[in-house]
Amino acid sequence: MKTFLVFLIFSWSSSFSQEMKEIVKSIYFGGGSYMIDRNQAQQLSDLVKSIKNLEYYEINIMSHTDPIGGREFNEYLSRMRSQSAIDLLKGFDIPQEKIRFKDFAFDAPSYDNSTWEGRARNRRVDIQFKPIVF
Repeated sequence: MKTFLVFLIFSWSSSFSQEMKEIVKSIYFGGGSYMIDRNQAQQLSDLVKSIKNLEYYEINIMSHTDPIGGREFNEYLSRMRSQSAIDLLKGFDIPQEKIRFKDFAFDAPSYDNSTWEGRARNRRVDIQFKPIVF
């Protein structure tokens, strides 16, 4: 009986952890903007509703800008983009203490800033839903 119980607990926790995976959602912004449009807000809402056991995830926001404008403006813009994402998540009843953020401004581009397309793709926040490991 003891062996069966251990097996049952192991099987449950194994299947529970297999269901949980890291999810990243990017939200894109126009140049100089930190406003999240209705379509992207709805997509994030749908994603949040689809995540089972959301209480077992940590949420990380990484905010980016393109290099147009000075450092001070881009640091401000990056912070405001993070805040827009935080406010949206809080509107979905996610407690702020579950949310962490890092503002990169233009210091960690993922795409080539010498092209229009690269700059457009760098104007974003990445919202990472990461399973908490027990």
